[in-house]
Amino acid sequence: MLRRRSASAPRGAREIAVRGTRPALRELALAALAGGASLFSFEPFGWWPLQFLLLGWLFYQVGLGTSVKRASLLGWAFGFGWSVGAMHWLYILMTRFAHLPAILGVIGIVLLGLYMGLFGAFATGVAAWLRRRWSLPLATFVLLVLPVTWGLSEWMRGWVFTGFPWSVSGYAHDTAPLAGFAPLIGVYGIGVLAAFCGACLVMLTQRARPWAIGLLGAVLLSGGALRTIEWTQPTGQPITVRLLQGNIPQDRKFDDAFLSSILQRYQAMITAAPADLIATPETAIPSFPQELPPDYLESLQRFAGASGSTLAVGIPLLDGPRKYANSVIALSPQPAPYRYDKAHLVPFGEFIPPGFRWFTDMLNIPLNDATRGQFMQAPFAVKDQLVLPNICYEDVFGEEIAYQLRNAPRPATLLLNMSNLSWYGQSYAIPQHLQISRMRTLETGRPMLRSTNDGATAIIDGRGQLSHVLPFYAEGVLTATVRGTTGMTPYIRFGNLGFLVLGALALLGAWFSGRNYRKKKANVA
Repeated sequence: MLRRRSASAPRGAREIAVRGTRPALRELALAALAGGASLFSFEPFGWWPLQFLLLGWLFYQVGLGTSVKRASLLGWAFGFGWSVGAMHWLYILMTRFAHLPAILGVIGIVLLGLYMGLFGAFATGVAAWLRRRWSLPLATFVLLVLPVTWGLSEWMRGWVFTGFPWSVSGYAHDTAPLAGFAPLIGVYGIGVLAAFCGACLVMLTQRARPWAIGLLGAVLLSGGALRTIEWTQPTGQPITVRLLQGNIPQDRKFDDAFLSSILQRYQAMITAAPADLIATPETAIPSFPQELPPDYLESLQRFAGASGSTLAVGIPLLDGPRKYANSVIALSPQPAPYRYDKAHLVPFGEFIPPGFRWFTDMLNIPLNDATRGQFMQAPFAVKDQLVLPNICYEDVFGEEIAYQLRNAPRPATLLLNMSNLSWYGQSYAIPQHLQISRMRTLETGRPMLRSTNDGATAIIDGRGQLSHVLPFYAEGVLTATVRGTTGMTPYIRFGNLGFLVLGALALLGAWFSGRNYRKKKANVA
């Protein structure tokens, strides 16, 4: 086996041994298992250092050779395992609630994993191509190129075909030292830094321990120091909130036989006590207003006026034949129409991609072809606080929330997520979504209120700390006092631009490193 010394590595460092152009099935299986083990770096486990080890393992394997094909296949297998491990709970939706046969549920998860694995293949394949194109030494390849292409692949996963950025690596670090970087470069930037930490572990195998340990320590210590900075400030007077968790069984939610009991439950929960803000889960009222009993919404409006409460109610709204939206309406003491329509819809669950109606018809999911809301929508006022709603899956897209905050004439002071994750049963989807919401608060410095059907109904402060949470899978009401924040974090101002600029600078540095390496080799020759 060949060994080549990196010109940029310290004296005594060695190159990883070069392997063939195609990985064996055993290597691909190990890569898939390593990717699948990433599940344990996310909640409810939270073993975030494991992610460094897994990414370091992948980078070490990719560094064993210079073949673009080999690197791409390893990345594909790793990404496949990452997707299947982190999102296996989609099987529950497909089999329990969409009533697909078990074998089709398995096939669906495998196909999703194969698609998501393409982004892993992009990360490692492009990195290997740049390594050959620029004649990069090992240290540059591992420390600069691989972390950046990994981050770029995750960013692309967030917008290609409308995006599916669940289980992005940065989410695992919402309580870790790297969380300090969230207000600067967001979750994708944290993913790059997590990959960089994994790359430092690779360099520990190359007789470069002192400076690899130094780099790893510097990144972690810097993140810890950044957590002490207050990017936003409290504003206005605190408001009282009541967040409702109805715990309606998903298989009964859209059954007409149970509609009356659902409406009675939420009416009783809403009117049990006043509060400045009372919020229900997503589609807590599962029927269009035209189909509700007479005077139902009017009775809630009267309660809002008599009690001084503002009600945020999740309800689908019908705007015409086969034209409906997944919406939030606000009923306030001073009757003024407010409506928020979900803008980022879930493929197959809320909108039908061209050519896939046959598939969504087979899934038999209610309200699966909704109308997309406006990308920019105003918050609503609760006393002197401004509340910006988002519905379920929308808070996975941090760039979109930051965009609304920086472009609003009056930026929101509180974020409100209204969700229903009952489609996924008693699975890891709930703690993972809570972790995602915590990252949004870190990026924006805004508290997040979460009202969900069966979890996680919670309040997260502007520093990402979980201050209140209801038990999962039980009916309940979370009552608390919350104060909003004002001010702009760098992430709000620039979104993912900061992460992309830093990535571009890293690749530029890698190019210069490769050029110098080639010059040194030419001089030696």
